[in-house]
Amino acid sequence: MSHSLRTVARRPLVRHLLRPVAAFAAVVGVGVAAFAAVVGVGVAGFSSLGGVGVVDALFWLLDPTSIELHFQAHEGPETLVKGYAVVVLSGLVVTGLWIGETVFSAAFGGQIKSEFKQMQIERAIDEAEGHIIICGYGTFGKTVAGSLREGDREVVVIEQDDAEYRRAVDDDVLAIQGDARREETLTDAGVKRAATVVGAIDDSNANIQIAMAASQIAPTVRLVVRVGDEMYEPLARRAGADEVIIPEIASARQVTANL
Repeated sequence: MSHSLRTVARRPLVRHLLRPVAAFAAVVGVGVAAFAAVVGVGVAGFSSLGGVGVVDALFWLLDPTSIELHFQAHEGPETLVKGYAVVVLSGLVVTGLWIGETVFSAAFGGQIKSEFKQMQIERAIDEAEGHIIICGYGTFGKTVAGSLREGDREVVVIEQDDAEYRRAVDDDVLAIQGDARREETLTDAGVKRAATVVGAIDDSNANIQIAMAASQIAPTVRLVVRVGDEMYEPLARRAGADEVIIPEIASARQVTANL
C-alpha cells in the first residue's frame, strides 16, 4: 500500500466507512468463491465423463439439453453424464440460494449491520468532548453510567468482556471493547478530551493500573478509582487518583445516614 493510501486509511471517517464495506466484500467474496468451485467441479466432471473440452463442458453447464444432442452424434455414457448434470445443477442452485441468504443476512441482520453500528459509535466517540470514561460495565460501572446519563452527562464505556460489552451496546451506551489498562484503548476512548476516567472494574489492581495509564496520556484528566479495600487507597492515590471509592464503605455510610 502506498504512503498516500495508508494516510487516507488512517483518517477516522474513511477507516470507519471501509470496515463495513470490507465486511460485505468478504461475504460476497466467499460466496463467489463457493459458486466458482461448484462450476469448476462441474466442468472437470463433464470433461472427464464426456470426453469433451472445457468450452463444451461449460456449454453443457449452461444448457444441459445440449448433452443429449452431443450423444446423438457421439458414443458415450449419456445416462451417467445426465445424472452428473442433475447433481451439478442442484449444487449450483443450492449454492446460489446460500449466497443470497448469506449476503442478505449480512447486509440486513448481521455482520454489516453490526459494523455500521460500530462505525457510528466510534464516530460519536471521536467527536466527544468533556465526557466521562467508565472502565468496566459490571454492576458498579453500569450503575454509574446510568446515573450519569440520567443527568445528561456523556459517557463512554470501555469493557473487555464480550457479554458485558454487548450489554453496554444494547443499552445504547457509547462503548468500545478492549483492555482499559492499555494506552491505545484509552486513547480510542478519547481520554485526552475526557473530563474524568472512572476505574470501575471489580479488581483494585486493574483500576490502579488504569489510573496510571490515563495519567500518563492525559495528566489533567480527573481520576476516580474503585478499590475493594482501604489498604489499596494509598496506592491508588500515588497512582494519581483524585478520588478513591470503596463501594462497601460508601454503601454502609449511606445505610447509616438513612437509619
